[in-house]
Amino acid sequence: MTIGQPESGGEFDLVVLGAGSGGYACALRAAQLGMSVALIEKGELGGTCLHRGCIPTKALLHAGEDADEVRESAAVGVQATLQGIDMAQVNTYKAGVVNRLYKGLQGLVKSRGITYVQGEGRLVAPNAVEVDGARLVGRTIVLATGSYARTLPGSDIGGRVMTSDQALQLEWIPQSVIVLGGGVIGVEFASVWKSFGSDVTIVEALPRLVPSEDESSSKALERAFRKRGIKFSTGKRVSSVQQNEAGVQVTVEDGTTFEADLLLVAVGRGPSTAGLGYEEQGIAMDRGFVLTDDHLRTNVPGVYAVGDIVPGLQLAHRGFAQGIFVAEHLAGVKALLDDVNVEDKGCVEKVYRGLLAGMSAPGALSHLERPNYDFARWIAAKMS
Repeated sequence: MTIGQPESGGEFDLVVLGAGSGGYACALRAAQLGMSVALIEKGELGGTCLHRGCIPTKALLHAGEDADEVRESAAVGVQATLQGIDMAQVNTYKAGVVNRLYKGLQGLVKSRGITYVQGEGRLVAPNAVEVDGARLVGRTIVLATGSYARTLPGSDIGGRVMTSDQALQLEWIPQSVIVLGGGVIGVEFASVWKSFGSDVTIVEALPRLVPSEDESSSKALERAFRKRGIKFSTGKRVSSVQQNEAGVQVTVEDGTTFEADLLLVAVGRGPSTAGLGYEEQGIAMDRGFVLTDDHLRTNVPGVYAVGDIVPGLQLAHRGFAQGIFVAEHLAGVKALLDDVNVEDKGCVEKVYRGLLAGMSAPGALSHLERPNYDFARWIAAKMS
């Protein structure tokens, strides 16, 4: 693994711009299949999911679950008292979880012989990415530059108004919090803060929490939140956000106001594609997203895109599956399946379509008419 920039660049079978879930999965699988790979990342290997998303939030949720179990322990005959939440220790635990996985991922990249380039890359030709003056040329380019936390007009980030990026670094527990947005990010933080003892209110513009999920899941979550004392207002848009030294005030379109110590803006994520040379190289875009076909090819030959910059569900396992898909597509999927005992090879496409849409491997397998253990093992191996 090369850290830093090669002085004169280099030529590779595959150059991947972005080392989040989709980018590193593509790079690792391609290297495993014998390709020479350069992986470029301006931040930290592992991207949002590992450092500012899935992993640290799950660590916080685990800490919150432990706190709730202590509170409820008397119901099962265990006498225990929750004396408080030590946020410094919680953050130390969270950092330990992230660092352990980070080191493991660094070891994987090194063991596969991938050239890892630390720096901000820019697409300067259909077959080249430039990093600090060094040009890395690839027979194929994969764009995997991820996403950023969106905000709303009038809710400028700073002070007591924050996104998930700042919330993950919080060193104290607010007495009260307003969560603007009832999607997956918003409800995760709402749950964490409630477990830590905060008074939590979610404001969601759409008619129900987690509106991207099926209605029965939304209702189940809403029932659970009511039982826990997590308040929520749905079906009303925010009209104004104000903050001062004492706290924040959020007003919705019917005039109702909510006040709290902090406001978390969790209104989704936008594609990180601005200023990276995509449009200059003729890549077809739509509102910042990179448009692709069913095989994740852009309109420019030799350039693919995976993960949050591709329209669809912005989920880490979707980007991961897309990265593996592209690597295996470049290597020739048919050759990889020749030794698998599956009568209907067409089922591969059905399963991959499910994975690309954000389904879990078991969910994708469930759509097969004749799922069998050989195919299930094959999918599990590809997703590992």
